[in-house]
Amino acid sequence: MRYISTRSEPGHGQSLAFDDVLLAGLAPDGGLYVPEQVPELPAGVISAVSGLSYCELAARLMAPYVGDAVAPEALEAMVADAYGSFAHPDVCPLAALDDDHWLLELFHGPTYAFKDIALQVVARLFDHELERRGERAMIVAATSGDTGSAAMEAVAGRDRIDIVVLHPSGRTSGIQRRQMTTLDAPNVHAVAVDGTFDDCQDLVKAMFNDQAFRTESKLAAVNSINWARVAAQIVYYVWAAGRLADERPVTFCVPTGNFGNVLAGHYARRMGLPNERLLIASNTNDILSRLIETGELAAHDVVPTLSPSMDIQISSNLERLLFELFDGDGGATEGLLTQFRADGRARLRAGQHERVRAGFSGDRLDDRETLEVMGRVHASSGRFIDPHTAVGIGVAERCRRPGELVVTLATAHPAKFPEAVERATGSVPDAPPALAAVANRPERCTSLPNDIAAIKDFVRSVRRG
Repeated sequence: MRYISTRSEPGHGQSLAFDDVLLAGLAPDGGLYVPEQVPELPAGVISAVSGLSYCELAARLMAPYVGDAVAPEALEAMVADAYGSFAHPDVCPLAALDDDHWLLELFHGPTYAFKDIALQVVARLFDHELERRGERAMIVAATSGDTGSAAMEAVAGRDRIDIVVLHPSGRTSGIQRRQMTTLDAPNVHAVAVDGTFDDCQDLVKAMFNDQAFRTESKLAAVNSINWARVAAQIVYYVWAAGRLADERPVTFCVPTGNFGNVLAGHYARRMGLPNERLLIASNTNDILSRLIETGELAAHDVVPTLSPSMDIQISSNLERLLFELFDGDGGATEGLLTQFRADGRARLRAGQHERVRAGFSGDRLDDRETLEVMGRVHASSGRFIDPHTAVGIGVAERCRRPGELVVTLATAHPAKFPEAVERATGSVPDAPPALAAVANRPERCTSLPNDIAAIKDFVRSVRRG
């Protein structure tokens, strides 16, 4: 398996193996890595899911993407170790909302968000490759809420890895912030940036695009710009379809802001997963839903909402889909993104828009509608849901067709958003002990301006070795 950049020209791009892509994260030309070829699902794997554990399925589906970089038995051991601490034996259990609408619970990992599912594996892949090379890495990441704590938890205490996570000051939930700032390990560092998530993401990309700084600091990425994240997330789409054991193709509804989670569903579909539709669920920051409707990327100001992990207007992983829409033309992909950055808007060609609409649908919920869904689900079933999951459920209900089999991705534990849950239901969900414990731990966080020089100086000051 070889990977190319989304900025490469057809037939002229340098290809890399998985181990190099894992540590590089972002390509030197500023693009994202994608596989040269998408492997097919193993024959009969969907019908065999009922007889497999999640770990067995994950190792089987990730193996083609990893290639020769990791021996099969080593990959199996890493996956088993990654998911051994999850609170549910199924790792990603399904729960019925009604006969044809299911929740896929992705929040049973150590930080109670779906990011754990990929990052627990990715951290072990990093450790394996750095040990093999005798090298160190400095991970820099931007988070809108959950990636930061999941990444920090996954690499905490690992000798060969340091991590700096940038989050937008005052724009995460209190528990999301405390999960990052109370983690007691010498190699993890939380930074509150005076700006939005998009600002944090731009700072990370600027560091990667500075080749001298990138080499000096041995930068690595665990955001969903890292292909390994996407590969690990493909698994739960196949898992859900196989566990439902329904002959109908499945429609997945995905709360998303940075387009990484739903992109994994798109790749599962490209691998051969029977899929009716992929529904993109947005909050008020609805650039992705508007792209589906209009064919235009148009950035608005980021609006703080009850679902802060989706408060994004520049969706990094969309570049991978754009590269596909431009039929592998990296120059055209870069040209459209350059125009979007310069003008705040860019338009797809008519044929490209048709391809997007053929593969994706979507809608958005504002905060009032989100609270209404949370309250209604609790009143009818006693189930607490977090605001992001509520956006997914609301969009699924609005968009579903008669007789359509829908799985909505439940992306975070409701106890991570107690204020929103209490507003919607009048009650506060019980927090798992590990989550409740962060309320009593001292915080450790550095506040910095939205300034690349200040961020670089901080990275230099905390890098070990």
